[in-house]
Amino acid sequence: MKIKFAYIWIIVGAALWGHIGIFVRGLSEIGFSALQIVTLRILTAAIILLTYVYFKDRKQLIIKLKDSIYFVGTGIFSIVFFSWCYFTAMEETSLTIAVILLYTAPAFVTILSRIIFKEYFTKKKLFSLLVTLIGIILVIGYTPGENISLYGLVVGLGSGFGYALYSIFGKAALNKYSTLTTTTYTFLLASIAIFPFSGLWRMTAEFNEGISWLYVIGLGLIPTALAYIFYTKGLSQIEPSRASITATVEPVVATLVGVLYFKESLALWQFIGILLVLTAVLLVQDSKEQANKVVNMEHLKEQE
Repeated sequence: MKIKFAYIWIIVGAALWGHIGIFVRGLSEIGFSALQIVTLRILTAAIILLTYVYFKDRKQLIIKLKDSIYFVGTGIFSIVFFSWCYFTAMEETSLTIAVILLYTAPAFVTILSRIIFKEYFTKKKLFSLLVTLIGIILVIGYTPGENISLYGLVVGLGSGFGYALYSIFGKAALNKYSTLTTTTYTFLLASIAIFPFSGLWRMTAEFNEGISWLYVIGLGLIPTALAYIFYTKGLSQIEPSRASITATVEPVVATLVGVLYFKESLALWQFIGILLVLTAVLLVQDSKEQANKVVNMEHLKEQE
C-alpha cells in the first residue's frame, strides 16, 4: 500500500508542476525575464520552506557539513543547471524540441540508477521509457524536420541530465534526511547560487504591480515547494527510474491546463500522446517487486 501511495505522491507533484505555465505566463507578461522567473520560483520556495520548517520542527534544519554535497547536487547541479540549460535550449531551438530533450531525463535516471543504486534494466521499465518518449512527442506536437544546432542539442540534453540529477542526489539524501530537510536545503542552496545573476533588484516597477506578488507566491508555493515535497516524498519509497517515468505526467497536465485555462485546442495526436504517457505510468508500477526491494527510509527516520 505504501508503494501505491508513493506513486500517488509523485503524480500529485508532477500535476502541480504542470500548472507552472499559469504563473510563468503571468510574470512574463508583467515584464520579468526567464532567468528572473526561475530565480523568483527558487527564492520564494526557499523562503516558504525555511519558514515552515523553522516553526514546525527546526531540528530538521540540522545537517552534517559533509552531507551538504547532496543538496549542492539537488539544488545547484540539478535545479539551477537544468533551468539554465532548458531556457537556453528554448532560445537555441524551439519549445517543442527543448521539451523533448528535457524529457530524456527518465533515460538518464535509469542509466545512473543502474550504476549508482544497482537497479536492474527490466523489459517493462525500458518499454515504458520508449512509450513515454513517443507519448511526449505527440503531446507537445513535434513536427519532424525542425532544425537543431549542435549547441542547442547539447544544452537540451544538458537540461535532461540536470533534471535527472534531482532524483539521483535526492534519493541519496533521503537515506539520511527527511523530505522536508531535502527540499528545504535544495532550494536554499539553489537560491544562493542563482540570485546574484538575476538582476531582480532592478525590477522595482514590476514589483509595484500588486498582481505580481500573487504570481510570485503562487509560483513558489504550488508548482515548486509543494510539488517538490510530494515528488520527494514519493521518491523516498520507490526506485528513482520509476519515479522519473511516473513524473512525465507533467507535460500531460500542462497540456490540459492550456486547454482548460488558456482555451488552447487539443489535437487528436495530443490525445493519443496523453494516453501513451498514462499507459507508461501504469506499466512502470510494480508494487510487488518494489515491496521486496525498497525500505521506507523516511519512515524509519521519523520513528527515531
